Amino acid sequence: MLIATTVSMVLHLLADVGLRQNIIQSPRGDDPVFLNTAWTVQILRGVVLFAATLLIAGFTWFAQVINLWPANSIYAAPELPLVLAFTGFTAIIFGLQSTKFDLAVRDFQQKKVVLLEFAAQLAGLLVMLVIGYFTRSVWSLVIAGLVMAMVGTAIGHLWFQGPPNRLQWERSALKELVVFGRWILLSSAVGVLAMYGDRIWFGGSMSANELGVYSIAVLILGTLQAGVLRLAGAVALPAFSEASRSNDTARLRVLYYRFRLIFDLALLFVCGLFLTVSPLIVGWLYDERYAAAGTMMAVLSLSFFTLRYTVAHQVWLALGLTKYQAMDNIIRIVSLWVLLPLLLAMGGVKYAIWGVALHTFPTLILIVYVNCRVGLFDLKRELVVLPMLVVGALCGELVLGVAEWL
Repeated sequence: MLIATTVSMVLHLLADVGLRQNIIQSPRGDDPVFLNTAWTVQILRGVVLFAATLLIAGFTWFAQVINLWPANSIYAAPELPLVLAFTGFTAIIFGLQSTKFDLAVRDFQQKKVVLLEFAAQLAGLLVMLVIGYFTRSVWSLVIAGLVMAMVGTAIGHLWFQGPPNRLQWERSALKELVVFGRWILLSSAVGVLAMYGDRIWFGGSMSANELGVYSIAVLILGTLQAGVLRLAGAVALPAFSEASRSNDTARLRVLYYRFRLIFDLALLFVCGLFLTVSPLIVGWLYDERYAAAGTMMAVLSLSFFTLRYTVAHQVWLALGLTKYQAMDNIIRIVSLWVLLPLLLAMGGVKYAIWGVALHTFPTLILIVYVNCRVGLFDLKRELVVLPMLVVGALCGELVLGVAEWL
């Protein structure tokens, strides 16, 4: 199932054209014609993703027939081709998801959005538990994923307010979607290599046990980082887009610095905290075999320093400056793919971990440049929040002291 979900996620990222972001930021985002055109494109994207998944499933089946994989390989599992095919069908279901959901995000109806996602996940969980109890197989996860997608799509059409969707194709709407989405597509495609580049390099440099230890550190931090990105996209982007659509530059500046203050204080504190308490956290969760994950997590937590600039990325999207989002990801991938082999050659994995932690720092040059161009850079505001990093580290030391005392 891990292989199937990874394939599905990578394909979705490679084919991401930013339809939701476009609806949120566009002045035509509530125009039924524009929404129907976006919905039509979304359906076509789902069909393409499903077809691509079927091709991969077919190749996997053929590779098994000719014994291309070792017998003990996960790729040789006889159920894998069918699991891939059924998992890929979720792309069709998500392609039918109503644009009313996107309108709800645009109009700050966060309560409805959260309730829909909760209901869909709850339905999927119940199906997984019931089928898993009776079958004890991977199919409980596959069917749960399909049910979750169907429930979410059905609720979006039936419960949310907004114009009903139908197939429609308007040239001007399509042009706007393409102009906005082409940079998102490039950004997402490049982002895949940036996202998985560390595992590609470490897969050939670490043993299976070392890679497992590293994955623990990445999983813990990745969960927090994904939550931050989701929050920024669900709350900050709609607020920035509303100000941008009304050409209210003063309000946009106020909103930007307000969100930046919240994200800066929180993430700098977390960065300092994790720099000190990561070994303790891993020690609480895992036995001594995984102790090295604590040191790795402490180093990797430096990525929180640059994660706070995801607020700037949301402003760029709201202003339609999607090309800079693509440039940001290009800088990330170049930085990562230069640093990792260099540091691996110099000092092995111990050095290369620092490359993973610091590879996003060169993007700060682009962020400062773009924010200066759009009038959203204030050096004083950038510097005044930095002591929160020290506060987080001191709190971490306090936690360590209390833990030792206990």
